[in-house]
Amino acid sequence: MEIEPVAHIRTPFPEKFGIPRQSGLVKEAKGTIVFEPKYRDPDALRGIEDFSHLWLIWGFSAVEQDEFTPLVRPPRLGGNEKRGVFATRSPYRPNGLGLSVVKLDGVEQTKGKGRVLKVSGVDLLDNTPIYDIKPYIPYADAHPEASGGFAADPDEGMLAVACDDELRESMGEDAAAILAALARDPRPAYHDDPNRAYEMRYGQRAVRFSVDNDVLMVISVE
Repeated sequence: MEIEPVAHIRTPFPEKFGIPRQSGLVKEAKGTIVFEPKYRDPDALRGIEDFSHLWLIWGFSAVEQDEFTPLVRPPRLGGNEKRGVFATRSPYRPNGLGLSVVKLDGVEQTKGKGRVLKVSGVDLLDNTPIYDIKPYIPYADAHPEASGGFAADPDEGMLAVACDDELRESMGEDAAAILAALARDPRPAYHDDPNRAYEMRYGQRAVRFSVDNDVLMVISVE
C-alpha cells in the first residue's frame, strides 16, 4: 500500500531539539495544519468542529534509517537502556509513522490554502507530513486505568525555569510556550553538565540556556 500526505503541519519547532517528548505536554505549543490542494474540499472537514481533539497520523520525515532495528534506546531511560522498538515511541520504526493527539482550536478560512486547522499541544517538527486525521473519541480512546510503563509519569524530570523579566519580554507572545517547553528539559537525558550552554529554537527565536541540578537558567534570546 502506498500512502501520500493529506497535509503538512506548520509548528514553531524548526529542529528536533526542544520538541516536547509527547503531544499535549506543552499545551501552549501551537500548529497549523495546511492541506494539500487535492484534499482542500471543504466537505472533507464537515463536522470536525464538533470534536475538541484530533488524532494525527504523521511521518518521521527527518529520520534516516537503512534497516530494521529491533532494539532502541529510549531517551526517557537515559539513552543507555534498550527496549523493543514496538514497546517504545522511538522514531526509528519500520514504517516511520508517528501518532499524536492535539487540541483543535478552530478551523480558519485562508486565501490560497483553503481551510486550515489551528491546533495546540503539538509535538511535531515544522512541516511534518500528515497522512491522516481522525477525531479523538473520549469513551473509546481514553483509558485512565492504563499502565504507562517506563513513561508513566508525565512530569518526570521537570525543571524550574529562571528567566529575568527582560528576556521574558523579548520572547513576546511566545513566552508561555517557550518557558513551558524549557521546563520539560529539552536536553538528552544523559546530558548533565552545568557548564554547558544549549540552544533551543522556537519559531524565529533562538533561546540559549544552561542547567544546574534542577534549575534551568535562560541566558539569552535572539
